[in-house]
Amino acid sequence: MASVRPFRALRPAPAFAERAASVPYDVVSVEEARTLAAGNEHSFLHVVRPEIDLPKGTDEHADEVYAQGAKALRELAASEAFVRDDEPRLFVYRLIMNGRAQTGIVGLVSAADYEDDVILKHEETRPDKEDDRTRHLIAQRAHAEPVMLTYRGRDDIDAAVADAMETEPLYDFRAKDYVQHTVWAVPDPAAVVEAFADVDALYVADGHHRSAAAARAARELSDVPEAGHFLAVLFPYEDMEILPYNRVVKHLPVGKGKFLDQLRRRVEVEEALFPDPEDYGLVAFYLGMDYGWNTLVLPETERDGVADTLDVARLGEFVLEPLLGITDPRTNENVAFVGGIRGTEELERLVDAGEADIAFSMYPTAPEELLDVSDAGELMPPKSTWFEPKLRSGLLVHTFWD
Repeated sequence: MASVRPFRALRPAPAFAERAASVPYDVVSVEEARTLAAGNEHSFLHVVRPEIDLPKGTDEHADEVYAQGAKALRELAASEAFVRDDEPRLFVYRLIMNGRAQTGIVGLVSAADYEDDVILKHEETRPDKEDDRTRHLIAQRAHAEPVMLTYRGRDDIDAAVADAMETEPLYDFRAKDYVQHTVWAVPDPAAVVEAFADVDALYVADGHHRSAAAARAARELSDVPEAGHFLAVLFPYEDMEILPYNRVVKHLPVGKGKFLDQLRRRVEVEEALFPDPEDYGLVAFYLGMDYGWNTLVLPETERDGVADTLDVARLGEFVLEPLLGITDPRTNENVAFVGGIRGTEELERLVDAGEADIAFSMYPTAPEELLDVSDAGELMPPKSTWFEPKLRSGLLVHTFWD
């Protein structure tokens, strides 16, 4: 039984929503965040990337960074740019990107559900990132950025979403990346809470480190009941789109021609008509302008797990491990990951510029595969999913400093 509950949101006044809302902390570098927030004192990047307001070169894990984020959040909360709801609410959040809509419920989910595997995971967290997110939560006493969760769709929740969308939106704007963001208040939160109580499982789609950090913060702040729930946007998996998460290898152990010969002896290789694979089991790869794009056909796995059937896992089994010695891509510095939103042009650029020797263009993991792996209690290989569009930070904030 999943627990979803309303909350008293801290949120921008409508006139400030577009200026306040920011991209998530983990999709921009410090310098990119500094540029985006320049001249905009209301940008939520001052909260989620507080190092932009400290001297250049400041260690992002320094104590003053966490203190600066808490200070920035409280200053925004006290300013004319933000308001706080008088009553607890749930919200509907719709994103439209390239003509495709994705609509979810915004509310609080339970840290206890995360600990008890009502909220299921598909990715292992890195201790350093989990520590960083936990320190931000405890310093700010707030969940400043929502986690993206998914679930198997239900007619009663869909009906509640449709009812909310008949009302006047709180926010409706098009961001600079051309994604349309619209938020409504849910007229009858109790009906949604009751509907989610019949949902057997929720799944972390995007935000494993924030989810793990929220559970840790709940344990450390056990005397603060409000810290026991964290902010999430819940989308039916039928609405979700996953883009590929591509791979590049910086250095091949042999020359490119010899590597191609080795690859041909292990898997079927054919010339690629397009750099984007057309089906499961196909991986396009690029060795440079002299070789162009080729496609390798992944054999069926010889391993037993559900996650082992994924293309990203089979690439590891049949190519990365035996030919390149990359047994743990989570820690191996010779492999890097490129989000599908950057396109195959970025893969070509990296290889042609000499920043990588080979690039692999993947077919995207399906949302159903994410659910299947999670239901089996397994973990995907790192960087198996890239979700778009990204949620904006700062539109709805859950605080627990009162």
